[in-house]
Amino acid sequence: MSQPWQPQYNPVHRPPGPPQPPGHPQGFGAPPPVAPGQFPMQPGYPQQVPHGPRPSSGNPVGAFFVGFLASVVVSLVYGGIVYATYRDQSQNTVHALYVLHALLNGAVVGALVGLVAHRRTGAHVSGAVVAVVGTFFGYTNAVVFVTLDAGGLYAFRDMMQGDAFIPAKAWWGNGGGGRLVSLAGLVVAAATAWGLAHLVGRNRR
Repeated sequence: MSQPWQPQYNPVHRPPGPPQPPGHPQGFGAPPPVAPGQFPMQPGYPQQVPHGPRPSSGNPVGAFFVGFLASVVVSLVYGGIVYATYRDQSQNTVHALYVLHALLNGAVVGALVGLVAHRRTGAHVSGAVVAVVGTFFGYTNAVVFVTLDAGGLYAFRDMMQGDAFIPAKAWWGNGGGGRLVSLAGLVVAAATAWGLAHLVGRNRR
């Protein structure tokens, strides 16, 4: 008994299918082929970096110590000048030298703090405080130098035993214009130090 005839499938001679739509050529910059049932990948966009204030650079601790050392040096130079010339100074010369010392102390401290701390506001304030302290102790140290030169170690010992605050009282004065000059020197030192630190630090990154 013969079997019914069935068509034989030959993969080599299968009929051509419908033409495929033209796609992107494979190569550099071409998207990867898309599998059936999947959506093509969207091209990526570069991430936008948010624009905001950059973190402040600088070294506020280093600026404090640099300003402190500079203030000590300027104060010692001022004390040396007073020590060398106090015999020929009038009261107006004493006041003028004191205010000039305050201005120079504030300028040196402020410039160095601005260079090291850049835009750090806290460092600018600390520089102003250092300049004020340096101005005060520069004057009191000059009083000590003059006492040592005039009376030697015995005079210095008597001063320390009798009233150790004599240099500070000499800075404060006996009233009137002397006290105003003393306070004005501190204001000049603080304003100069803070202003220069802000000005120099503003141009630093």
